Amino acid sequence: MSSQSTVSKEKFLQVFQLTQYLVMRDLSKRGYEMASTLPLPFITSLLAIVFFSPLPAHSFLLSSRPTHSQRKLRLPSASLRQRPLSASVMSGGASQASDEWALIFDCDGVIIESEGLHRDAYNAMFREFAIPYEWTPEYYDVLQNMIGGGIPKMRHYFTENGWPSSTLGPPPADTDGREGMLKTLQDRKTIIYKSFISEGTAQPRPGVLRVMEEAMRTPGTKLAICSASTKSSCLFVLENLLGKDLLSRFDLILAGDDVTHRKPHPEIYHAASERLAIPPSRCLVIEDSLIGLQAALQADMKCVITHTHSTGDQVFDGAEGVYADMSLVTAADLRGMVLERAVKPAVQSAW
Repeated sequence: MSSQSTVSKEKFLQVFQLTQYLVMRDLSKRGYEMASTLPLPFITSLLAIVFFSPLPAHSFLLSSRPTHSQRKLRLPSASLRQRPLSASVMSGGASQASDEWALIFDCDGVIIESEGLHRDAYNAMFREFAIPYEWTPEYYDVLQNMIGGGIPKMRHYFTENGWPSSTLGPPPADTDGREGMLKTLQDRKTIIYKSFISEGTAQPRPGVLRVMEEAMRTPGTKLAICSASTKSSCLFVLENLLGKDLLSRFDLILAGDDVTHRKPHPEIYHAASERLAIPPSRCLVIEDSLIGLQAALQADMKCVITHTHSTGDQVFDGAEGVYADMSLVTAADLRGMVLERAVKPAVQSAW
């Protein structure tokens, strides 16, 4: 080894101590002059030892007695210097609030397989009131995919086919009489429908309970149900089908009588967005019919369709996806449809 690269033990200690001081504070003339007499590779290695060793700086000293520079300086520990970036920094500093979104379920046809039950309840009610009408499966498929809500359905049908006489009296001739008749008929239909539900006839649609549970475990997710049914009927169905415990974990439940206009009017979804405090652009609606899709799109929300037997032939332009049922999709899939963003990974320095 050449004399230039030979460093005495004493000189090594002096340079080492001074280098600690110089790096952490400033370059003093004395330290600079002494350090400049050493080979560059030695200086580079020494600095690497000081800054990147997992051991405290004082463990490298050849003497246990602290020097003046040691007493004055408080070097940060290796664990503090090498602390990794936090998750929030790695993700670009995004807060949990930026991940908030709402998943909104329709009830009939989405949560519950209910098409035949509603039609059977209407026909049973017609018979009780001696109304000479009966809705066939083919006609009801058309009617329910054209008009939302029970009273609007009957109003449309009676207007097209004639207001009937019934056990309530002759055909009503004025608006008040007709609206009163519709309310009475709908109330009875709801009771009959509830009896079908309580008998255990209805079942959840495939996959829907799993998606609900997944969404409930996803941070930043708010859950709602927006149904065109009456409030009493909707809650009764949901409590029997989902159970009170699962239902209590929803943030909002709105029904047809909570709003003035029924689907395809977007009022119910506008109300949901406001009550949930989630903007429409961060809401995803699950519907089963064209009128539900229209309501969601007019509310500026994204929509996924899980079609039923009667809606399978419809064209769902504007939907994010169309599925036979919820067994083919996950909550993560739905979340991704709403939170469309690419988070660039943080670039960490080699040092």
